[in-house]
Amino acid sequence: MIKLKRIYNKAEKDDGFRVLVDRLWPRGVSKEEAKLDLWLKEIAPSNDLRKWFHHDPKKWKEFKEKYKEEVLKNKQAFHKLKQVLKEHKVVTLLYGVKDERCSEAIVLKELLK
Repeated sequence: MIKLKRIYNKAEKDDGFRVLVDRLWPRGVSKEEAKLDLWLKEIAPSNDLRKWFHHDPKKWKEFKEKYKEEVLKNKQAFHKLKQVLKEHKVVTLLYGVKDERCSEAIVLKELLK
C-alpha cells in the first residue's frame, strides 16, 4: 500500500516505511520530527523542472508528463523506490508542498501502480 502525506503532518505508526521524495529538506522540520526511513532526493523533480513548475496549478498536467519522463529515465532511483515497496507492506511518500493536489508524490504513486 502506498500512502501520501505532507511531512509537516505528525508521523504515525500506520505510516509504515516513510520516504521523503523532495529534493530540498522541508523548512522547519527537524530530522527527529520527520522520522524518516529514507530520503530519496534523487527521485525528486530536477531543479529545472521544479523551478519551471513553481507549483502553478495551470502547469500541473504538463508537469506530470515531464516528471514522469524524468522518473522513468532515472532508473536507479525508481528501482530503489520499487524495492522499498516490495520490502514493506505500507510505504508513505512524504512531500513538503502545501497544495496536496500538485505534489510529485501523486505522480510517483501513479507510476508505481
